[in-house]
Amino acid sequence: MSRIGNSPITVPAGVEVKLDGQKITVKGPKGTLEREIHNNIKVTLDGTEIKVERPNDEPFNRSLHGLTRTLINNMIKGTTEEFTRKLEVNGVGYRAQKRGKTLVLTLGYSHPVEMEEPEGITFEVPSPNEIIVKGIDKEKVGQTAAVIRTKRPPEVYRGKGIKYAEEVIRRKEGKAGKK
Repeated sequence: MSRIGNSPITVPAGVEVKLDGQKITVKGPKGTLEREIHNNIKVTLDGTEIKVERPNDEPFNRSLHGLTRTLINNMIKGTTEEFTRKLEVNGVGYRAQKRGKTLVLTLGYSHPVEMEEPEGITFEVPSPNEIIVKGIDKEKVGQTAAVIRTKRPPEVYRGKGIKYAEEVIRRKEGKAGKK
C-alpha cells in the first residue's frame, strides 16, 4: 500500500479545484495551474478532499499513484504560496544583477550571460551573490534554477561557480596537498 498515494489531499479555503475528465485545474490566490492525469489513475473530489486511487497493484500503476497525489498537492501548495529556489554565486568577479526581466550573470566568460524570465517565473537578486527563483509551478522553478546553475557549475578545487544555497561542495586538495 502506498502511504503517500492513499492519504487524501485537503483543499484549503480560497482554492478552487475542477476535475474535467482526466484534466485537473487548480485556481488559487497566486494563479492557476492545469495538469493532465494518466488514464490509469482515478481522482475523485468530494467537498474539500481529493482522493487518488489506482486500479491494481502493477508496478507502473503503483509508481503513478504516489506521483499523481504529490503533483496535485504541489499544485495546491503553489497556488497558495509560491515555491522558491535560492542560488549562490561564488568567485572573484562573479556576480548577478537584474535588468528589467533579464538576469545578467558575470561568470568569468568574455561576455555576460543573459537569461530572460520564463513564463510564470520571477527572478530576485537581493545581493550580487544571491539569486532567488520564484514561481507557482514547482517543476518550472526547479528546472529554471538548474538551467541557471549549468551556466557555471561549482568547481571542486576552489568552489567557484553557481550552487544551490543548501548544496555542499566536496572540496579536493589539488596537486600541492599530495606530499
